[in-house]
Parts: sequence; C-alpha cells; structure tokens
Amino acid sequence: MFLEERRKHILQYINEHEKGFVNYFSAYFNVTKETIRSDLNILAEMGLVQRCHGGAIILRRSLQAELISETGDSFEVLLQPIIHRKSQRDDQQKGKCMQGKVCVFGSFNVDIVAKVERFPRGGESLLALSSSLGPGGKGANQATAASKAGAQVHFVAKVGKDQFSNLAADHLTRSDILSYTLYQSESEPTGNAIIYVSQENGENMIAIYSGANTTVTINEIQAIIPELSSSDVLLVQLENNFDATSSLIKIAHDLGKTVILNPAPYSDEIIPSIPYVDLITPNETEASLLSGIDIKDLDSAKEAAQRIAELGAKKVLITMGSRGALLLDNRQFSHIHAFPAVSIDTTGAGDAFNGALAASLAAGNSLIQAATWASAFASLAVELEGASNMPDFEQANTRLRTL
Repeated sequence: MFLEERRKHILQYINEHEKGFVNYFSAYFNVTKETIRSDLNILAEMGLVQRCHGGAIILRRSLQAELISETGDSFEVLLQPIIHRKSQRDDQQKGKCMQGKVCVFGSFNVDIVAKVERFPRGGESLLALSSSLGPGGKGANQATAASKAGAQVHFVAKVGKDQFSNLAADHLTRSDILSYTLYQSESEPTGNAIIYVSQENGENMIAIYSGANTTVTINEIQAIIPELSSSDVLLVQLENNFDATSSLIKIAHDLGKTVILNPAPYSDEIIPSIPYVDLITPNETEASLLSGIDIKDLDSAKEAAQRIAELGAKKVLITMGSRGALLLDNRQFSHIHAFPAVSIDTTGAGDAFNGALAASLAAGNSLIQAATWASAFASLAVELEGASNMPDFEQANTRLRTL
C-alpha cells in the first residue's frame, strides 16, 4: 500500500475508534513499527492526532468533520500536504545552509547492487562478494546530491503500485530532500536497476528497467508548475518519457528558469529540446553520441563541445572522470580540474556532480565556480559506497580547499 493511502486508512481507523496502536497497524499493514511510528508522528505534526504511549488518539474532530463535509467522504484533503511537503519543523531544520531552490524532475528506481571481484564474461556466473537493495535512479540521486550540497530541493517522480512504492515514499520522507511530488502508475511497476560494481577499479555496469518512470502525463507535469515557478533551477535527466521531460523543459524555459539537462541515458529523442536548455552536461560517452566525435582527449572534447553547441545548446559541460570537466561558455573553453580521490564506487559520480552543480548555480555562483564545487563534491561521492550515498556541504567545502 502506498504511503499516502496507508496514512489515510490509519486516520480513518483512529477517527472511528478514538485511538489506535502501533502494534496493530504494523501487523495490519505488514510494515515495520518504525514505519507506523513515522506515520503517526506526521499525523501528529499536522495536528490531526495526539501521540500517546504505544499509539495515538484522535484530535480536532470538529475541524476534520468540517473539511470532510466540504470535500465529500474522503480523508485525502487532510493528508494532501504529506505527499508534497514535509513538516515546518523539518523545513526549518534543513534550511540552515540552504540558499537556492532546485526543482529536480527525474526517475526513482530501486537499485539492486552486486559487488563482484571483476565483471563477468559472456555466459559466465560469478559469486558476488555482497549484494544490497536500496533507493536509486538518476532523479532521486541528483535530488539527494543537490540537497546535501545546500539547496532547497523539490523532487518530482513516479512509482508503481507495488511493494517498492513504500520504499520510495519512506526514503524521500526521511531524506534531506525538502519536499516532493510522488505520482503512481496504474500500469507499470516502480523502476529498477541491476548494478554490478567491480572491486578491481570501482567501475560499474548497469541495466535499467524504467517502469513507472516512463508514464508521467502532461497533466502531472502541469500540476507541478507552482513548484517550478518558485525554483531557481530545473534539473532533468532522460530516464522518464521524453514528452513529459520536453514539456517541462519548455515550461521552465518560458518561465525564465535556468534549465540543466543531463542527457543520460542518451537518446537522440532529446535533440529537439536542446535549444530550450541553458546548460547540457553529458559525460564523454554521451558527448560522443551527441556530436559524432570520438572523445579521446581535451582537444577532441573541445571539438565535440562545439558540435553540441551547434545543436542549440547555450553552454556545454562535458564531464571526463579523472580528467575533470570541459566547459564551453560563450565560445570560451575552461578546463575544470578533478580532485584526487580514492575510488570505491563510481556509480553515483555523475549524479553527485549534476546535483551539486545545480545547487551551486541556484545559490548564485558563476558556472566556473559551480563546476569546480561540483567536481569537489563528486570526488567525495566516489569514495562512498552506493549511488545514493552523498557527501555533505561541509565535506565538499573542505575538499574544495585542497585544490
């Protein structure tokens, strides 16, 4: 059951029985007691119930009756803020170092990660050293990175109606992401990714099934315009359906927002939308596919960047791993140096870079400053295990001073 639906049922039960208990709800919904405690705490923070030992009792019945009488026999009006914005107390706590607002539209995937000594050859079976299951997806990872890098983030994604939808909502609720809009697909499951991480060099291989990520409707895009209107930067990738992504890019462009496109995984379907983008951030592989230039060094990267600019991109930033990044801005090239790092897992490096880049631009920094900051942030990310595991603002500041 989806988080919002579960909380609606909890509130209905407490309203009918005057009180409810953690043990009962945990068994009834087949979730952990910690999850139920979180549900009850959110309802208490909204002033709808009062927490008591082992559960909660009903509160403010007259207000609930008034709201329900105006909207029919549904409790959804009471719970609507849960899915969109966290409590005011959490907002204040997480706003201490936030300077700009970033809207991230992108994917939420469940990552199934296997660590292997080396990548398997064709037809070969290998015993994994370990495995794990957790939150991922380029959108969710970049939203997490932007949050940890100091931005106020509103994240927009879509999941299925399956066992992984609760994982998505619980992860976002507990994360540093300030607020989110989470839609559900009637036809597709939550997206997932199978990831191999080689212990030889920290490199990774990934196979993705996008699932619900590719079912975002135009109406759902229209519904988030208020959040986009209050943002400084829109950050998107290509793990969602292209019509939704392209529509949001054009809306943000018309609103005068800074639009960052991370063209990953690459598809030429996005090319018509490039003129509406302020900054495109391909890696070497994606830049090669966009430009038709085989990138081998900085000179070939410069040629590729010029070709991409000819497609309509105002600014081009090609990430090149340990070789840093190449920026083309107003016909001027800049080389952004990489920071030394002990690589453990490169899975989320690109997401870390893009999220930190968006956060820094939203804070009003120049593109060169933002790219350098993002390089420092990403160098810390590769030293952590897991694509969604990101460094924080102060760690990146410390790394920045080592260049």
